[in-house]
Amino acid sequence: MGVIRKKTISRGTEGGLKYICDDYDLCVPCFAEGSTSRDHEPKTHAFSVIEQHSIPIYTKDWGADEELLLLEGAEVYGLGSWADIADHIGGYRLKDEVRDHYIKTYVDSSRFPLPERADPQDLQLLEENPREKFQARKKRRIEERKDAAKVAPPITSKHKPTASVPSCHEVQGYMPGRLEFETEFANEAEEAVQSMVFEPGDGRNPRTGEDEPEMELKLMVMDIYNSRLTARADRKKIIFEHMLLEYRKNAAIDKKRTKEERELNNKTKPFARMMNHHDYDELTKSLEYEHNLRQAISQLQDWRHMRIGDLKTGEKYESEKQTRAARPAPTGSFDRFAGVRPAKPTPPVEIPSATTALTAPELPERLKPSPPAVNGATLVTHGSTTKGPLTNGTSNTSQPPASLNNGATNEKKTRYTVPAVPGTQPMKLTTENTTDLHLLSKEEAELCSTLRLTPKAYLAIKQGIIAEALKAGGGLKRKGVREICKIDATKSTRIFDFFVHSGWIQKA
Repeated sequence: MGVIRKKTISRGTEGGLKYICDDYDLCVPCFAEGSTSRDHEPKTHAFSVIEQHSIPIYTKDWGADEELLLLEGAEVYGLGSWADIADHIGGYRLKDEVRDHYIKTYVDSSRFPLPERADPQDLQLLEENPREKFQARKKRRIEERKDAAKVAPPITSKHKPTASVPSCHEVQGYMPGRLEFETEFANEAEEAVQSMVFEPGDGRNPRTGEDEPEMELKLMVMDIYNSRLTARADRKKIIFEHMLLEYRKNAAIDKKRTKEERELNNKTKPFARMMNHHDYDELTKSLEYEHNLRQAISQLQDWRHMRIGDLKTGEKYESEKQTRAARPAPTGSFDRFAGVRPAKPTPPVEIPSATTALTAPELPERLKPSPPAVNGATLVTHGSTTKGPLTNGTSNTSQPPASLNNGATNEKKTRYTVPAVPGTQPMKLTTENTTDLHLLSKEEAELCSTLRLTPKAYLAIKQGIIAEALKAGGGLKRKGVREICKIDATKSTRIFDFFVHSGWIQKA
C-alpha cells in the first residue's frame, strides 16, 4: 500500500531503505509482502532503491536527513524550543548548534526564505564531500560526543516552570511565559467590554441608515478600551526596552553609584519614556560625568582658597578634612547631656586686615585702643585714659604719629567715598565671579565695583603704582598714574585719589 506522509512525528518508523517505482512510493514491509493498491503492480515495473539522505546539501557538516528532521522538529515543537528539536534530530546535536545552523542557513540567507544552495542542480557540496567521506565524518563525530558524554559530570537539569505564574521570575508579579504582569496598567479595562455583544445588523436604523445611540455608546467604550490597551503596551515597551526586568543586574549597578549619582539618575527617569535605551544611557553617563567635573572644580577651588599648590598636599588636606569630620564633637564634663548635645562651635579667629587703620579711628571712645606708654607712663587725653588692644602691632589711636604726615597736624581720618564714574554702572563682586575678592579690603572692593575693575587687574595696577612710587621717593603725578594704569582717565584719577587718601603715595 502507498506511503502516507504524516503530519505528526513518529520517530524511527520510516527508517531503512525505500523502494520507489515512478511516482509511487512503497515502504519496505509492504514491498516485501508484495502488497499493491489501485491498478499499480510494482512487480511489473522497474524500481530504484532510494537510500537515506545522508549527504550534505546546504552545509558540509549537516546532511539532508538532519535538515528534514530540523524542519519537522520546528513544525512540531515550535521555533525556539531548540533543546526539543535537538533531541528530535538526534546524533548528539546541541541546542546552540541547532539554533545557530537554522539562523545562518535559513534566516540569514540572501535568498530568504530559501537557503543559499536551494537550487537542485547545485552539486558542489556533494562533489567536495562524497557520501562515504561525509558518513565517516558524521560517525566519528557521534562517537566522540558519545564518549565525551560518558565522562562528563552529571548536569543538574533545570526544570521548566510548569506554569507561567508570578513566582517564576525575579520581579514579583511578572509572568515570563505570557510576557504579562499579574496586575496590568488599567487592570479593570476589560470589565467595561466583557459583556458587550455585537450582532450583525444591530445598531443601525433601517429607515434612516444611521447608527443608534446605543451603538455609538458601544463604539465609544471600545475606543476608550483600545486607548487603554495602547497605553498598556507603551508601558510594557518601556520596561522591555530599558531592561527593567533584570532586577539583580540593575541593583548591582545601582550599588556602585554614589548617593548623588543615584539621586541624579532618579531625576532623569522620566526622560526614559521618550528616549531609547542607548540615548538614555548616554544621557545618564553624561550627567554623571558633568556632576563629577563640578565636584572636581569645587575641590580645586577649595584647594586654591587654602593655598594648596600640589596634589600631594591636596591629598593630605582631604584626608585630614575627613578625619576632622569623622571626629565626634567635644562635650563638656559638666554638660547635663554630655553624650547627646554637642558643644558650641569655636568662633573663628579674626585676623587684622588693612582696613583696621581706617576704621579704628571711627570707633566710639570707649572702644578705642589705649595710646602707647611714653617713659613708663600712659598718655592721658582730655583727662581720661583709654584702654584697648593693639591692632597689627601698632596703636590705633585717634591721633597717629606725626611722622606719617611729615610732621603736620594729625586730624581724624575720614572714610573715602569713591565718586561714581559717569555712564558706568557699578559691578557686583562676589566670591563666585571673582576668585581674588578676599585679597581686597572693603574700600578696595568698593573702588573696584564702582570702576568695574576685576580684583586681579586692580592688584596688578596697585603693584605697578607702588613700585613706581618707591622709585620716585613716594610721590607721583596724576599723569604718571594714568600711564601706569593704561585705562580710562577718569578711572585712573579715582585710583590716584584713593591711593593718596590711603597714604600709600603722595602728590608729586
